[in-house]
Amino acid sequence: MSHAAVSPVLVIHGGAGVIKRDMTPAKEQAVRTAMAYALQDGYARLKAGGSALDAVAAAITVLEDDPNFNAGKGAVFTHDGSNELDAAIMDGNTLRAGAVAGVEHVKNPILLARAVMEQSPHVMLSGTGAEAFAKEHGIALVDSSYFRTEARWQQLQKALKEDAAKQPHADVETAKHFGTVGAVALDAQGRLAAGTSTGGMTDKRWGRIGDSPIIGAGTYANSGCAVSGTGWGEFYIRTVAAHQICMKVTQMRVPLKRAAAEVINQEIPSMGGNGGAIALDAQGHISIPFNTDGMYRGWIGADGVPHVALYGDEDDGTAELPAPAPADSVAQP
Repeated sequence: MSHAAVSPVLVIHGGAGVIKRDMTPAKEQAVRTAMAYALQDGYARLKAGGSALDAVAAAITVLEDDPNFNAGKGAVFTHDGSNELDAAIMDGNTLRAGAVAGVEHVKNPILLARAVMEQSPHVMLSGTGAEAFAKEHGIALVDSSYFRTEARWQQLQKALKEDAAKQPHADVETAKHFGTVGAVALDAQGRLAAGTSTGGMTDKRWGRIGDSPIIGAGTYANSGCAVSGTGWGEFYIRTVAAHQICMKVTQMRVPLKRAAAEVINQEIPSMGGNGGAIALDAQGHISIPFNTDGMYRGWIGADGVPHVALYGDEDDGTAELPAPAPADSVAQP
């Protein structure tokens, strides 16, 4: 598929459900710095002529390596005290996709997901099989101790005490299953890609898998739209949220911001869920809807400047971007 040259764009998220009063100034600065670095690293790939897939994988790898995010190094603990990681990536130009679920020794699950897409006949691999594939294809494996951070361990201990007392979880991230990183990108050839990576939910049991590695639920891209979600995964699975947003955009000609808001801020909350998403269309329009107190989010475009925001009342700069063209604004049937 040939595309006219366009201005590259990269959008990332580091999870929904941010509560301002719970974050120290030091942690806030660390999060902002990591988000900016992820944007710069991913955008450098785009400016060098790299693909949207390259940018998505690069940005997510930065966030997986940072302990402040629930992915890779900062993954939360399961009920049994282990770390189970999920990730997915999708090429909107070809509709190829790769995903991994329940891996416990993969340093960067997003890189394994890409390897599954590019070097296997499958879309999703899980557990020990996925790790055997990783070993065969030179994807870095680490001891499980690599993922342990004291903050995440204490988060689990608190949840276990609440379980024992039959109390609801007081921590918002634990109670609402928040904690994901993701990226969507548009490259100079007009190709879109999406990726998502997560450590799942604190205190999860029975090998639970959320929406992040499920193509169409937490991650989806086609030739006209790319989406990565973050929130209560069960609801994103049930609404096939990422795919639904893109179908509204590409098939029903609904403007991106409206399409994303209808799913994230209307349909999912109406069912009892919450969270957010990042969405990008083939013209470079950005949408970052969320219905939580905040969401780690950022984007970078033609000016090469990283725009990062964390809180719900903080301007992320997307309100000033050009609105979708009138031709995209056909009403729903």
